[in-house]
Amino acid sequence: MEARNQTAISEFLLLGLTEDPDLQPLIFSLFLVIYLVTVLGNMLIILAVISDSHLHTPMYFFLSNLSLNDICMSTTTVPNMLVNIQTRDRSISYTGCLAQIGLALVFGGLENCLLAVMAYDRYVAICHPLRYTVIMSTRLCVLLSLFSLGISIVYGLLHSLMILRLSFSSVVKIPHFFCELPQIIKLTCSDTSVDNIVIYVAAAIFCGVPVFGIMLSYTHIVSSVLRLSSSEGKYKAFSTCSSHLSVVFLFYGTGFGVYISSTVAASPQKTAVISAMYSVAPQLMNPFIYSLRNRDMKAVLWRLIARIVSVP
Repeated sequence: MEARNQTAISEFLLLGLTEDPDLQPLIFSLFLVIYLVTVLGNMLIILAVISDSHLHTPMYFFLSNLSLNDICMSTTTVPNMLVNIQTRDRSISYTGCLAQIGLALVFGGLENCLLAVMAYDRYVAICHPLRYTVIMSTRLCVLLSLFSLGISIVYGLLHSLMILRLSFSSVVKIPHFFCELPQIIKLTCSDTSVDNIVIYVAAAIFCGVPVFGIMLSYTHIVSSVLRLSSSEGKYKAFSTCSSHLSVVFLFYGTGFGVYISSTVAASPQKTAVISAMYSVAPQLMNPFIYSLRNRDMKAVLWRLIARIVSVP
């Protein structure tokens, strides 16, 4: 089939997780519940941090940023999928697809950066406790958040502009429930050798550096904690990192699992199902991890929920 320039493409077709019509109501209900729980859980985290002065600390400031990012990440992909299932219209405009790719990369990159910033916050809290309030000032926290957002926007724009130069056939069917960069690259008619190099180099820089920062921070944390003589002090120090570590393992664990599974998956549809876990699982589980493993957050959330329920 002869390739046409990307400007001639008006829309793509999202095939979703399955083409079986009997499974569509089940998928719709499942993802609707996941989306609502994700938005509600992360919104409660944000409201809890805002409403309680005891949570006005750098750690909870970054946590509220992470929760807001998780809401945005889920909103980028899931609502469009739900509308497509409900209307039985699988089409998405070229502009909409490009925007979805860019936003997914921006919010994915921002989560990556925020996890690194939160690891640095834990490093300062444990390794330099006496200077914590001086180092982690409000100005630095805001600058770190803005810098993370700026880096993520550059990462998303880089790949979005890269897609603009690609050409596609007249009918493009994406075996996924949202426009994902690797799927788009596979479906293009253009030479993707340069694009693949850009993807790997960008991943090494924009994703590798935050991962290295997390590893470096926790190397210093473990080294500092092991030097403590009190077992109670060691437990307290590690407990302050447990929630963040759980989120880190969930985010990178699911991502690594998707990458490994996609290389051995028998069909693109199975790859889409596996990738769906990475797209929704971390955003869904993060509020539960921080609320269940953090006594201060749990107490504030219960008070907030009680206040909301008691309102006539």
